Amino acid sequence: MAYTANVLRVMIASPSDTAEARDAVEDAIHGWNGANAQIKQTILQSWRWETSSVPVLGGHPQSLINSQGVDESDIVFALFGSRLGSPTPDAVSGTVEEIERAVEQGKPVHLYFSAAQLPNDVDTAQLDGLREFRKEISRRGLLGEFSNVSQLEHEVWKAIEYDIANLSLGVPVLKVTDSEVRFSVQPRQEREIRDYDKKGKPRYSTRHWFEVTNAGSHDAEEVVFDSVGENASMYLAADGTPTTIHAGQTRRLNVARSMGGGGPEILRIQWKENGEEKGREFHVG
Repeated sequence: MAYTANVLRVMIASPSDTAEARDAVEDAIHGWNGANAQIKQTILQSWRWETSSVPVLGGHPQSLINSQGVDESDIVFALFGSRLGSPTPDAVSGTVEEIERAVEQGKPVHLYFSAAQLPNDVDTAQLDGLREFRKEISRRGLLGEFSNVSQLEHEVWKAIEYDIANLSLGVPVLKVTDSEVRFSVQPRQEREIRDYDKKGKPRYSTRHWFEVTNAGSHDAEEVVFDSVGENASMYLAADGTPTTIHAGQTRRLNVARSMGGGGPEILRIQWKENGEEKGREFHVG
């Protein structure tokens, strides 16, 4: 079922030693979308330089990541393991430059440091630089830690909920063409008790209907419905009398089904819009 939603881009920033953690953040974003996108009318779109950036010449690689990633994102998650990252012309590392740029632009930035055991081949110079950066950045806000990817996914969900509540997104609005009738058809069914057998056990039947909605901004006049599927088992409980379906109105169209058939079930809607005859067919079974 279609719905309107605000779309937020979420950038995942980190040095090269946090691949598993980067995957965990993206998994958390996908999981949040599956559970909340339709209800909260918000979709999160993850952005990672290795999969989302567009190859192009014309500047230092970090400046291009900044323009494509940081500048176009709404939320930034930054992760650190045992490395600070490679230096750039303007910062001690690419990840640090991305963090500072996002902060300057007023975007929500969430920093998480790994508390897992350090690798045996840890680069001590990188580790010292990371510790110095953490000491400095801790004076500017609250930092997070994660011992494993499951904990990190939980922290990401918590941060997303916090951001959604504080971004004042408003209700998304779908713009439609003024002079348009737009029909949608949603099949529905409901199981109900038909009668009872001699032992008092209920016997059931299934009731079918279509919800026909005019989601446009103009009324549809002289609307008629037909079942046009070849060898179909669908019969419409309509007398063929033309009707009007106003803009934004939903009409219930009852359907009867018979045994046999098996062909495609097609509902044809014909109507007049501003005096012009129009029609559309919907495959409904």
